Amino acid sequence: MTRRQLNGVLEPQGFFFPVDPGADATLGGMAATRASGTTTVRYGSMRDNVLSLLAVLADGRVIRTGSRAAKSSAGYDLTHLLVGSEGTLGIITELTVRIYGTPEAISAAVCPFPTVEAAVTTVIRTIQLGIPIARAELLDEVAVDAVNRHNTLDYDVAPTLFLEFHGSPASVREQMEAVAEIGGDNLWRARHEALYAVLALRPGSRGLITDVCVPVSQLATCITETRDDLSRSSLLATIVGHVGDGNFHTVFMVDPDSRAEIEEATELNRRMVERALRMDGTCTGEHGIGLGKRDFLRAEHGEAVEVMRAVKRALDPRNLLNPGKVV
Repeated sequence: MTRRQLNGVLEPQGFFFPVDPGADATLGGMAATRASGTTTVRYGSMRDNVLSLLAVLADGRVIRTGSRAAKSSAGYDLTHLLVGSEGTLGIITELTVRIYGTPEAISAAVCPFPTVEAAVTTVIRTIQLGIPIARAELLDEVAVDAVNRHNTLDYDVAPTLFLEFHGSPASVREQMEAVAEIGGDNLWRARHEALYAVLALRPGSRGLITDVCVPVSQLATCITETRDDLSRSSLLATIVGHVGDGNFHTVFMVDPDSRAEIEEATELNRRMVERALRMDGTCTGEHGIGLGKRDFLRAEHGEAVEVMRAVKRALDPRNLLNPGKVV
């Protein structure tokens, strides 16, 4: 089942499942990768919304973890060990997830800014003031230009925040007083299709996509330094981000047959990851480790990687599940 299928069942009953990574991903895949996305700033990631699960281990044993209880102190938290394990510890076959009542009112705002730093600083101040934004997405000027072309829109070509507010009509009105102009129906379609819009800027290119996540207090500095780094490169690249929770993505449009372009993108990614780690962040907020970021795992976690390997060996001694990934 995908998240859209689940929400299709829930919507007539007045409920919804909030985790929204953009793509219509399967719920099992979202749990395995500890997915998050545009609504994480308000509702959390899959880590916060999986209550229990059923998993098949490498030796064929079937285990059920967690329960529907609000809390538990009984034993190890195997639910959250498996959520985010990227298929290396078990195959998730069933999930119990947390759902929410559909908000009475939903309003959106589009706010252009003169610089990326000004946009991100606005998000930081909004969060510090306790305004309960449901989405806070950043598109840099390259991404805005791309979605304008792709979706026949006319947003100002400038670093732009896409904001959304949930609640009662009165509370949403109060929240909206803190932001700029109201967005239209195309707002989230434009954000979700940003990748395809950016790739259309260079027909035939392929997107090399990476992400990092830093404390929100460091976000403006990290994005500004990354944007400066990109502007000095020869590649066409853009930044989009779930800036309400400190997570942003860089998309490099590269010629898949050009070794030089792929190497340049790889080096830019390495510098971005090292920048995030210096700021007490993480090498990936939601894309996962897989194969591409295994080398960064030790830089981030040190000796704890050996503990991860020990868990992997205990649950999968024959290395049958997604071999070679993560650790």
